[in-house]
Amino acid sequence: MGEDPILEVEREPAEAETLFARTGRWRTQRWCTSIVDVARPSQLLDVVAGRTAAGASAWIEAQPEAWRSGVAWGVLDLSGPYRKTFTDTLPDATQVADPFHVVKLANSKLDECRRRVQNETLGHRGRKNDPLYRSRRLLTKGHERLDERGEAKLLGLLEAGDPGARCASRGTPKRPSEASTPSMTPTRPTPSSTSSPTTSSTFDHPPEVRSLGRTLRRWRHQIVAWHRSRVSNGPTEAANNLIKRIKRVGFGFRCFAHYRLRVLLYAGRPNWNLINIIDAAQIR
Repeated sequence: MGEDPILEVEREPAEAETLFARTGRWRTQRWCTSIVDVARPSQLLDVVAGRTAAGASAWIEAQPEAWRSGVAWGVLDLSGPYRKTFTDTLPDATQVADPFHVVKLANSKLDECRRRVQNETLGHRGRKNDPLYRSRRLLTKGHERLDERGEAKLLGLLEAGDPGARCASRGTPKRPSEASTPSMTPTRPTPSSTSSPTTSSTFDHPPEVRSLGRTLRRWRHQIVAWHRSRVSNGPTEAANNLIKRIKRVGFGFRCFAHYRLRVLLYAGRPNWNLINIIDAAQIR
């Protein structure tokens, strides 16, 4: 681990195959939190039980002060509890919103708008011959990746399937890369980053766009910070993929101590000076 670690705290994705275990009569879900140093080379530092901010906060607070003061950036998805974790335990670290999750949020809001307009216009879910359904992939495709033919096709489908121009309104993020990353320089945002249509909450925009605008406004400082740090949570996704392999090979785990040890040995290249050795009483 380098002198200036870059940490990311992220819940495991909410899919069944990434859960630690399902226990008890009612198959209660048990989650775990991955703590990853995303500096190159990346490293899985530890795995803590639970998916709330309490476990991650306790782990960070248990580390030496010199180590915590060396953390320069804190990368996270758009998660309020983990933003609180960094704010409380690493106040000097600059928080960074992962760009993938920002773009994913913009695309999901755009898709919600398309499905709502589809139901209001035709009274049913999208079918393969419906214009709006046929435009679903072109709508979420970056504008810089659309050629003239693709853009003409998209405009034609929107004109046919959205007579009220709700999906193609001025505020709709047809260009996800522009909607999710406001206009800015690498050093500071321009005035348009806080006054662009995608961050507007006025009532002349679809409700999905207003919801997206509120989220972008709340996270604007973390979004801008990415242009200075250029760090993302890609290494965390890679660590989660390795964790899934451990679960498949072990056909599932019931003891968290066993699970944590196997994950660290396989995916973590652990620094045992920073990790509490598993107590024998925990293994049962």
